[in-house]
Amino acid sequence: MKIKEYRTLFIQELSPIYDIDEAESFFYLILQEKQKLKRIDLALNPDLTFSNDEILIWNSILEQLKKEIPIQYLLGKTCFYGLEFEVNQNVLIPRPETEELVEWIIQSSKYEVGSWKLEERSITILDIGTGSGCIAISLAKNIPNARIFAIDVSDGALATAQKNAKSNKVEIHFIKTDILKINDLKKLPTSHFHLPACFDIIVSNPPYVRELEKVEIKKNVLDNEPHLALFVEDDDALIFYRKIVALAQKNLSPNGQLFFEINQYLGKEMIDLLEKMGFKNVELREDIYGNDRMIRGTR
Repeated sequence: MKIKEYRTLFIQELSPIYDIDEAESFFYLILQEKQKLKRIDLALNPDLTFSNDEILIWNSILEQLKKEIPIQYLLGKTCFYGLEFEVNQNVLIPRPETEELVEWIIQSSKYEVGSWKLEERSITILDIGTGSGCIAISLAKNIPNARIFAIDVSDGALATAQKNAKSNKVEIHFIKTDILKINDLKKLPTSHFHLPACFDIIVSNPPYVRELEKVEIKKNVLDNEPHLALFVEDDDALIFYRKIVALAQKNLSPNGQLFFEINQYLGKEMIDLLEKMGFKNVELREDIYGNDRMIRGTR
C-alpha cells in the first residue's frame, strides 16, 4: 500500500476521537520514528509504500491510539525544553506549562539574588517529585555550575529519570524517598554523595489535581498516566506544598528561591501559604493558557 493512501486511512480511523490536525500530527510523528521519513520525504516521493509487515506495525499503533493511549507512551519518548526524554507509564508526560516553569527558573538564575549571582558560583538545586527528570535535567543543561539533586518516591520514575540524565549527558544526584516523611532535607537518605548544608533553589511540580477535578481530566490522561503523580484528596489539596514550604524554611539558603507548579484554582491559597510561612516577594504567574500555574517565593 502507498504510504499516502495509508495516511488517509489512518486519519479517517482516528477522526471520531481526535481532530484532523492532531491525527495528522500523529501520523508524521510515527512516520519519522518508525520509517525515518519526514513530511517532505513523502511529498517528494508520493509513491513510497509500506510492506505488509510495516502495515501490521502501523495497525497495532493505530488500535492503541483509538484506545486513547498517549502517543508519547507508544513512541516511548517526548520532547521537553528542546531535549528528548524517555517516557513510560511510570511517569507523567511533561507539559508545555512545565517548560514555562523551567524557563522562569533559568531566567531568574541570570539575575543577582541577595549578595551573589547564580551564574558566578556553583549553586545547589533540589527538584522534589522529579518524575521523568524533565525539570532537573533541563536546568542542568541550561544553568552553568549547578549541582542538582532530585527526589521521587517511585522506583520506576527514578529508573526512567536516571536513563534520561544519562542520555542527555548530565549529572543528577537522585534520591528515593517519600517527601511527606522527611522533616529535614539534610537527612535525606544518600550513600554515594554528600548533601549541601542548604539549597539555593528548590522546585517542585507535586501532585495537585483534586479528586473532584477528575471530571476535567481527559480520558487519555486519566486511564494511562500515574495517579500517584497526579491526584490529592479534596480535603487536603495542599498537602505536598505545605510540607515542601516547611522544609524550604529550614533548608533554603538566605534569599534562596522556592518555585512551584500549582493547581490553577488554588493560586490565592498558595500566595497565602507562602506569605504565612514567611516567604517574601511572592509572585504568581499564569501559563500560556491564561491559568494561574506557577509561583515563586524568596526565603
